[in-house]
Amino acid sequence: MPQGMTATFVLSYSTGMIKTNAMRLLSAAGISYTVKEYAVDVSDLSALHAAESLDMPVEQVFKTLVLQGASGAYIVCCISAATELDLKKTSKAAGEKSAALIPMKELYPLTGYVRGGCSPIGMKKKFPTFIDETARLFDIIGVSAGERGVQVALDPAVLADFLSAEFADITV
Repeated sequence: MPQGMTATFVLSYSTGMIKTNAMRLLSAAGISYTVKEYAVDVSDLSALHAAESLDMPVEQVFKTLVLQGASGAYIVCCISAATELDLKKTSKAAGEKSAALIPMKELYPLTGYVRGGCSPIGMKKKFPTFIDETARLFDIIGVSAGERGVQVALDPAVLADFLSAEFADITV
């Protein structure tokens, strides 16, 4: 995005806007959300870059991480772009002895999403999901809409309810 320009929330869908699977699921459930789009930089797919590109506070843009516990179970975590995941806290929250991020090559086959566009909404299978408790500090948080360069902004409590997710202290 050119310097000096700010992204704005898109409240309705224009003819050219992609409606992702995550958006379709939220709409079908009657959940209110807004859409924010930003220019993708493939050299920087971080949530921090997304927050900066959207001119949103980094604390309100949440990245989605997928882990595998010692038992073999998969775990989905949503944490603020401003933080780092604490593997010990996450393992404890998930009832696992330990957990580790899955290898990047496993992300798409497991979730249907690519790095930089992984959404907690609409993965191929439903996995236990944890949202960092800091999300409750905000009326609205942004998460990936399931495509690089597209975020959905919604109430974190509504997101947690929709995903059957738990709020937990999972960051450093």
